[in-house]
Amino acid sequence: MVGLETSDDAGIYQINAEQALVQTIDFFTPIVDDPFLFGQVAAANALSDIYAMGAQPLTALNIVGFPLSCLDNGILRRVLDGGADKMIEAGVVLLGGHTVEDEEPKYGLSVTGIVHPQRYWSNALAQEGQVLILTKPIGTGIIASAIQADLVDPASVEIYHQSMITLNKYAADILHRFNVRGVTDVTGFSLLGHAYELAEASNVTIEITADAVPLLPQTLEMADMGFVTVGGYSNQSYLADKVVISTEIPENLVDILYDPQTSGGLLAAVDIDQLGAILEAYKAQNILVHVIGKVKAQADHSICVV
Repeated sequence: MVGLETSDDAGIYQINAEQALVQTIDFFTPIVDDPFLFGQVAAANALSDIYAMGAQPLTALNIVGFPLSCLDNGILRRVLDGGADKMIEAGVVLLGGHTVEDEEPKYGLSVTGIVHPQRYWSNALAQEGQVLILTKPIGTGIIASAIQADLVDPASVEIYHQSMITLNKYAADILHRFNVRGVTDVTGFSLLGHAYELAEASNVTIEITADAVPLLPQTLEMADMGFVTVGGYSNQSYLADKVVISTEIPENLVDILYDPQTSGGLLAAVDIDQLGAILEAYKAQNILVHVIGKVKAQADHSICVV
């Protein structure tokens, strides 16, 4: 039902009239120093693709690369414990996995979920006239780089960590109550990159209001100091002819909009007549959500930033 064609967050294979399998895989090298926290972040990031398809994750397989010759096995145990912690929170059963010896640690999950064939979400289902909401602040790539230089306040670091380990399950549960179908999550391709995929797959143009985009604490400051990642420059290069940005947007904010994210939030296109109820539902659950743009008729550029 969903394959490679639209660069969606996961693949969907229909089993019968009531059930379809949703499958994804994601792993990466450590973005934080603490092994347990790394496991939590990597698992939350992998599970996010299932939630972004409107599905319920069921089972997972661990994927591990680890340098046995130079790191203690206890570190690997802590990584796996962190991953297990998030899988338990998500109600996911760990069925096993595969480990190889590697010079650089890597961890992630292959996740299988389930969804009704008529109720899945996709980045191809946004519609003109809808508005865009984002359920987590952005800036993880820039903050991660600045942390290595010991320039980020402890309170900001804690917010950064908590954002990455928060499952998108809770944000998705609320969207399931409403008529929402056009959804993606914001990860390595940046906010603008994933908005571009949403626009292209849905044959629409997306307008992003730059000042409305929520940012992690100190992200603007760190971007202004030059903590822009290689991935951010790659995203900007790839999207150069696909995005038009107002000249009034400051350079540091532009850099943040292209910043690769780890375990970012859901980007959802919602009906404007349901927006108030959706925002109230999030407020009742103490989940911060921001209205960051509009879905418009397809124009010359897929993304417009104002």
